Amino acid sequence: MAAEKTTTLKSFSLLFQLYPILLPLIFLNYVSAFPHQIPRLTPHKETFNRRNSNKNLSAFALSENFMTYYYTQTLDHFNYLPQSYATFPQRYSIDFSYWGGARSNSPIFVCLGAEEALEYDLQIGFLRATASHFKALLVYIEHRFYGKSVPFGTMEEAMNDENARGYFNSAQALADYAELLIHIKEKFSAQNSPIIVIGGSYGGMLASWFRLKYPHIAIGALASSAPILYFDNITPENRYYSIVSKDFKEASESCYETIRKSWSEIDEVASLPYGLAFLSKKFSSCRPFNTPHQLKHYLELIYVEAAQYNAPPAYPVSAICRGIDGAPAGTDILSRIVAGVKSYINSPCYNINDYDYESEPIIGWAWQTCSEMQGKVKILFRKKPEDMSDVDQEKLDARLVGLAKIGESSYVKVFHEQTTSEAATVWAQDAGGYSSDSTY
Repeated sequence: MAAEKTTTLKSFSLLFQLYPILLPLIFLNYVSAFPHQIPRLTPHKETFNRRNSNKNLSAFALSENFMTYYYTQTLDHFNYLPQSYATFPQRYSIDFSYWGGARSNSPIFVCLGAEEALEYDLQIGFLRATASHFKALLVYIEHRFYGKSVPFGTMEEAMNDENARGYFNSAQALADYAELLIHIKEKFSAQNSPIIVIGGSYGGMLASWFRLKYPHIAIGALASSAPILYFDNITPENRYYSIVSKDFKEASESCYETIRKSWSEIDEVASLPYGLAFLSKKFSSCRPFNTPHQLKHYLELIYVEAAQYNAPPAYPVSAICRGIDGAPAGTDILSRIVAGVKSYINSPCYNINDYDYESEPIIGWAWQTCSEMQGKVKILFRKKPEDMSDVDQEKLDARLVGLAKIGESSYVKVFHEQTTSEAATVWAQDAGGYSSDSTY
């Protein structure tokens, strides 16, 4: 009994030490102006577009203390149909470099895989630095249907099978993590080692949900840039793009106005005879534009990427605006836009398909955003940012406290709070039925 009490006190002590980094950084970042081409705004810029996607991640330098395993994972955690008992190999990796060992009850930091292969998470230096400080075991788990953890052969095969797609959702992924973490604790006799789950963007959503649904497994969660409220009737469709627009307006009012006016200018030029050919040449497109939407979509994703990863030393939003504002007096709008693009991406020609190409992560993420995440959006820079700030921040903050248990459903229905004093309600249908409201 005394040993159990000591372990509990150690767990709460660890949680208290980690508290400053365990606050969710809510950034609403799953949107696109074109619902069928939703960008993957991951924590890793190099996975965002084709320009940066050629890195050989399988050759990522790993220490001799890094091991990769495959766990025989249950296909369906919530039903009892014959196919529910099927299994698939789920990949996970463990870095033992910093672990103090099970006898010392050293913690386990778990990076919950998101919409990409496991290798991408290995680049997160923050995890290694933090693990070194706390003598933690580092665990990386690959999300089902991504990387080498695809139950039905390949992503393409799975997506062409309507039955297979039914097992591709966040609730099943959370159950995967729960089962695997219990296995890891047993495997390494680490029953008394506290677990902290960690994730960014969609992975952060999973981390926060995991802590809510499986509090007996994880004592805490770090949910960085996690849009846990980005669902219908909770967050306005235009919220993310309003933030992107605001970023540019704060960098430069004139830059923002130039971009805002450029959309109608593009449409007007494209409507003229040989207008698309003129735009193709002016923007140095590697291939001719077939519609003005191709150019506008490409530009929107450039602006989104710049705002999403607006970090030092480059500060891409400022770089684009310097190009736009730095053009000589009398320069027309489209020439200024070209100058802004060139100041951000220096290339002899620009491939409009840099952001739009087929890959397993993109195919999988398209399904997830269609079936679970917010998909409808409004257009970037079409309205003034102050006109798009239609969220009462107090109400938005209140909605954070009503997240409840998430069950087996392939989608999560989030209902708007009824009054300003009520918390939002997360409703999920699982094998046990209705999960009641919870207030934290």
